[in-house]
Amino acid sequence: MVQTAQNVQTAQTAGKAYANQTVKRILVIEDDAPTANEILAALREHGYAADLASDGQQGLNQILNGEFHGVVLDRLLPGIDGLSVLSTIRNIGIDTPVLLLSALGTVDERVRGLRVGSDDYLTKPFSFEELTARLDVLLRRRFEVDHPSLLRVDDLILDTQQSTVQRGGTPIELKPRELALLAFLMRHVDQIVTRTLLFEAVWNYHHNVQTNVIDVYIGQLRKKITLNGQMPPMIHTVHGSGYVLRGQH
Repeated sequence: MVQTAQNVQTAQTAGKAYANQTVKRILVIEDDAPTANEILAALREHGYAADLASDGQQGLNQILNGEFHGVVLDRLLPGIDGLSVLSTIRNIGIDTPVLLLSALGTVDERVRGLRVGSDDYLTKPFSFEELTARLDVLLRRRFEVDHPSLLRVDDLILDTQQSTVQRGGTPIELKPRELALLAFLMRHVDQIVTRTLLFEAVWNYHHNVQTNVIDVYIGQLRKKITLNGQMPPMIHTVHGSGYVLRGQH
C-alpha cells in the first residue's frame, strides 16, 4: 500500500486534535471474532470508545484516518500481519500508542514486537482487566509526554503552567492553595496521603498542627471538582489515614 504525504499529515493532525477529547477512542485490530467482541465489550465497559478492524489492511487504513488515541493490535493477522502494520505506521511517523497482542509468548517474540515499535506486549490468554489497565498506563504516559505542564486524571485536567482546572470541559475556579492541594493529590493519584504530608507539601509546615484547615480545604475542593454534585466524587476520605484522589476506572 502506497502512503501519501496527505495520508500521513491527516493522521498526525487528527491525532493531535483527538488528544484533547475526554472519551478516548481505541482501534482493535483482531481477526478472531469472539476475541474481538470480548475486547470491544471490555473497552466500552471501561469507558473507551472502541472500533474494530478484522484484518491488517483494514486496520492500517483506519489508523491513517488518525482518529484514535490507541491501538490494540493482534500479532497474527490475515494478509498484512501485525508487525507489518506496526512497522508501516512507525516508518511514516505515526506514534499512536500500540498494545500488541500475541499467542507467541517467547522472550524473542516480545523483544521483536517492542523493537518494531509496540509500546507494550500482552501474551494470550490475558485478563481484560490487565488489558484495560495497560491501556490506561500507555495513554496516561502519552498525555504526560505531549502535555508536560498538564496533570490529568480521567476528565479532570489541571494546567500547572496556566493555573487552570477543568472537568469534562467545564472550567473550575480554584484559589492558589486549592490549586496546590489538587496538584499534589493528582500527582499521587490512587495513593493515600496523610494530613501531615499535606501540611508539609502544601502549607510547608514541618511540625504537627492541631487544626482542621485541611479538612476545610478538602471539603471545598471536593465540592468544586464535582461541579457542586453534578459529577462523581474523586476525592475520598480514608478514615484514620488521610485522603485519596481516585479516577473513575
